[in-house]
Amino acid sequence: MTTTVRNPREPPGLAPIAGTDPEVLILGSFPSCQSLLKGEYYGNPQNQFWKIVEIIFGIDRILPYTVRTSRLVEHRIALWDVLATCARDGSADISIRNPVPNDIRGFLASHPTIRCIALNGNTAGRYYARMMPHVPGTILPSTSPAYARMSLAEKARQWACICTWNTP
Repeated sequence: MTTTVRNPREPPGLAPIAGTDPEVLILGSFPSCQSLLKGEYYGNPQNQFWKIVEIIFGIDRILPYTVRTSRLVEHRIALWDVLATCARDGSADISIRNPVPNDIRGFLASHPTIRCIALNGNTAGRYYARMMPHVPGTILPSTSPAYARMSLAEKARQWACICTWNTP
């Protein structure tokens, strides 16, 4: 599947999920094809994001998506992506072309309670660093099924750092 968008005012990416006072912003690179089709963050069942959320926050990964995201919001976690649009063959980050960034500065300005920016993998980290060089973010191991060099337990251990930044 190739995702190509010419008009950045109608991005194919997903809208941010955030409550009124999030403390942690988790940024991926761009949703997978399965996520876009489902309209859900981390919609590929092979992606380990929801497994990690279950381990560190106790939010059951088999709950309906709306319940899982509501519970994340209760934990003062916001979800979004660094990129609003891009051209890409399939879901692999390596094939991203013509990236158009989301307005992360605007998001941070409208959510001044954000204290930590967690980047889901190196690709999100690279694009974020180009866009926001003076706003630090923490690059965490990718939850993508393509990143299999690290165990789920080790990824969850590293992702648990976001627990220290929020107060549910």
